[in-house]
Formats: sequence, structure tokens, C-alpha cells
Amino acid sequence: MKRIAITTLGCKVNQFESASFASGFEAQGCILVPFQAEAEVYVINTCTVTARAGQQSRQLIRRVLKERPGARIVVTGCYAQMDPEAVLDLAEQPVAIVGNGNKHRLVEAALVENPPDLVLLMGKIREKKEVCELPVTRFRDRTRAYLRIQDGCDNFCSYCIVPYTRGRSRSVPLAGVLDQTAVFAEQGYRELVITGINVGKYGLDLAEGQTIYRLLDRLCRDFPALRFRLSSIEPTEVNDALLELLTGHANLMPHLHIPLQSGDDRVLARMNRRYSRAEFAAVIRRVHDALPQVTIGCDVLGGFPGETEAEAENTYRLLADLPIGYLHVFPYSRRPGTLAASFGGQVPGPVKAERVQRLRVLDAAKRQALYRDNIGRIHRVLVERRQAKSGLLQGFSENYLPVLFAGGASLLHQVVAVRIVALKDDQPRGVVAEDALEERRQNR
Repeated sequence: MKRIAITTLGCKVNQFESASFASGFEAQGCILVPFQAEAEVYVINTCTVTARAGQQSRQLIRRVLKERPGARIVVTGCYAQMDPEAVLDLAEQPVAIVGNGNKHRLVEAALVENPPDLVLLMGKIREKKEVCELPVTRFRDRTRAYLRIQDGCDNFCSYCIVPYTRGRSRSVPLAGVLDQTAVFAEQGYRELVITGINVGKYGLDLAEGQTIYRLLDRLCRDFPALRFRLSSIEPTEVNDALLELLTGHANLMPHLHIPLQSGDDRVLARMNRRYSRAEFAAVIRRVHDALPQVTIGCDVLGGFPGETEAEAENTYRLLADLPIGYLHVFPYSRRPGTLAASFGGQVPGPVKAERVQRLRVLDAAKRQALYRDNIGRIHRVLVERRQAKSGLLQGFSENYLPVLFAGGASLLHQVVAVRIVALKDDQPRGVVAEDALEERRQNR
């Protein structure tokens, strides 16, 4: 029985795919071990969405090649897809490189007897018409699982390498989504995060008449015991249909992550984002009006090429004025192969760092305001683990608040009614609500 070690960099789609690799290896009788342990096979699922992610991928590949000279090394993911030659330059021993369009062949390539010095399973990702079939049996040690419904992207934002590493938008057929959901439900998962590169485009490439809205409705109706959460959705895809689903299905969580990237119209145009600051603001306010308890998060880039102080200020002011709960702030990262890499006016590092830091301070203030607004409210918290440092249970509420509270082991992996009573160390603290205790007594 071969020992297999898998590590994953990057997005939730990568994490889903690594879980599929793990399921495939286990089906072949292999033993999964931590990545730091001795193993016959090491799988590195890489990322290259930013320059730093690409650097981390290179460093990890180089370290494993050096430390595990007798092992079989399999490199996959977006860094491998974008620059397989760079992976080959790092390798002075047999290696397998598996492109994103061939991840369904990874387990086979890793376990082949008497492998050749080089296995290169790449192909032209932009010509792929279907999503790789990658079934997952279970996520290891998780109460929440990722449900991949889509891959690829057609947006071609000027700063983004993903369309070149993931290909065009492609959807998992409805039957495949339902089958995977049923597996997770049978395994006892309580919440599924709907994941893809651009989930709002789900179904548009299929001849099934499916859309993301029809899919969400079907999932919520067919699996009422499961909580569903959208990982991210574009502002142009937030509409009446989505709001009706959020207000009409108790198991569709009131939490949306809506990327902004910039709050200035000229920068948005240079980014090839297809909305204005006014349109984005209208979407956020519309969602908040329909769902007052919703948590809205968004992505924002600091220091895009050519960004002036006035344009950076426009972004800051827009975010400060909107009912947004948290920000994911990133410095612009120059990616060779993207349109923005050739733009003039690259913002100097210290200026970029200052703008990013200002946005991160705003993020911290937004989070604290969100947490304070929820003091006194009861939320249904999915308990994921016990925090080692404090001994408290921790989990996420419907609207994605990270809540800590005292409770027994029987509450682990359960959905528990918790009243938020205070903030401590900048985190919401709660107590099990009395009505939840009474409900548990009646169900015994």
C-alpha cells in the first residue's frame, strides 16, 4: 500500500480537486499521510493567481524535490498549467506534470508501475469543452465541504491569469452535481459551499436549460437538511432571482461574497470589469435592503497600474460608505501573459503597500462593526471544531460570523442556536441559547 501525501495551494476549486485525488488514491488502497511525512508519492496542487502564489509554488516544488529524492513527485494546478517548462527546470529527477484539463488522470499517472522519467499530461486548456470528472468521497476532517459546479472563466479581466490556466467556462452537468451532493449528504456534512471559478455562469454552456438560480433552488429543495453557501458571485449576476432564493430558502445562507476590485470607474474600465461604481453600490444596497441580516464581503485590489491617489480614494470612500461586512484586500500582482502586465504606470511598491494597508485597516473596522451589530442576536452556528487555545467551540453562523462559545463534545459538527453576547479579542463570543437547550431536551 503506497503512502500518498497531498498539499494544496490556492482556491476552493483546488481544494475540491485535491479531495478528489485523495478519494481516488483511497479507492486504490493507498494510505494518505501528512505532507511532512515519508511517502512514496507527493502531489503538489499549485496556484499562480498572484506572483506570490507562483513563487510559493516554485519554492514548495523545489523543497520537495530536494528533500524527497526517491519519491514520485506529481505537480498539477495552475502554476503547472501556466509554466510546465519552469517545473521541468526545477526537476533533476523523474516527475509527472498534470495540467488542469487532465486532473482526472492524476491518480493513474501517480500510481503507474515503472513510470518513465517524465510524464507530461498537459493539453490545450482553452480547447476543453467539459469539466474533468473528479468525484469526491469525503473531505478529510471537515464539517463543511466544497461542491464544485463549474470551472473556467470567460471574463478575461485584464489583471487575471485564470482564463489562461483554467480555460473557458464549463459546467458540471446537473446529474453530476446532484450525485456529488448526495454523497456529501450521506457522509454527514452539514454545509456545502458552492464553488467554481465563475459560478454565476453555471449551466450556460450546457443544453439542460440550467442556470445558477435554478440549480440553487433544486439543491435547497432536494436537500433540505443541508446548508448551502455561495463562495462568490459577480455583481452583474446578483438579481431578483437570487434575492428570492435567499429570502425563500432557509437553508441558503444569507452571505454573499461579491468582488469589487476597484471603486473607480476609470480603473474598472482598465480592469475590464463590466459594471460601474454606481451599479455596484446599487447591488450592495439592494441586497442589504432585502436581507438586513446578510453579510456581504468583497475583493478589492490596491495599486492597479495607473491608479492615481484620487482613484484610490474613490475606492476607499465607496467601500467605507457601503454596508459591507468584510474585505479581502490584495495588492495588484503583475502576471506575465495578462493584458495589465503591459500597462504603463505600474504603481511603486511603497505606494501600493500604503494603499493596501489603508484598505486592510478599513476591513478590520468593518468586521468589528459587523460583529457589534450582531450582539444580542441568536444565530444558528455550525460547530466545526474546538479551539485548542481557549477550549471553546468555534464555527460559523448563517451570515458567516466566526463565533466562539462554551459547550460539550456532543455539539461538535452540529448546528446550534447561539446568542452572541460580547466581543473578546476582536471575535464574537456567544452562549448556547436557552431555546436550543430546551429543544435538545425534547429530542432526547
